[in-house]
Amino acid sequence: MPRIEIEPKLDFKDVLFRPKRSTLKSRADVDLVREHTIMAGNVVTGEMVEELLLTGADIVKVGIGPGSVCTTRKKAGVGYPQLSATMECADAAHGLNGHVISDGGCTNPGDVAKAFGGGADFVMIGGLFAGHDQSGGEIIEKDGRKYKLFYGMSSDTAMKKHQGSVAEYRSSEGKTITIPYRGDVNGTVQDILGGIRSACTYTGAAKLKVI
Repeated sequence: MPRIEIEPKLDFKDVLFRPKRSTLKSRADVDLVREHTIMAGNVVTGEMVEELLLTGADIVKVGIGPGSVCTTRKKAGVGYPQLSATMECADAAHGLNGHVISDGGCTNPGDVAKAFGGGADFVMIGGLFAGHDQSGGEIIEKDGRKYKLFYGMSSDTAMKKHQGSVAEYRSSEGKTITIPYRGDVNGTVQDILGGIRSACTYTGAAKLKVI
């Protein structure tokens, strides 16, 4: 499967979100970059979604702790069941003509279909795509077998790579694992698409919006 090079006009704010203290400063600030699509997250409640959309976000990313290499729920004791969060947040977003991305928690094609069924406009996938040629990370050879590193974006590995070190006041909220090298991603993509098509067949849905 060839890599597609694009230049999206997207401004994405991906930080710890605190209620009543928005990651987006004001509608005036947002208007300065209005030619871009603005995506913010991550959140797990309708109230948080509404605050971000009313401030100027176009898309809100939903999910705290569901990822396969995320340890936030264990380290911080904070999280929310992913499908429940997706349903609540999608309902709030669609009432304001906004969109949501269900981020994390998909371990098989059926989970992707459930996310769309819960109201997600988009689904973000990490672990299912890890280990493929098109995913990040160097190939590691051990005992004659090939592996790739896969790690959470709040892990020690990610913070050292992107920020130089782990701040003294922070705790790692992700883990680093090695997974078997899986070759080209096309087979996995087709498997996911096949699962979604089957979900549409079983539910009588002609399009994702009505699964």
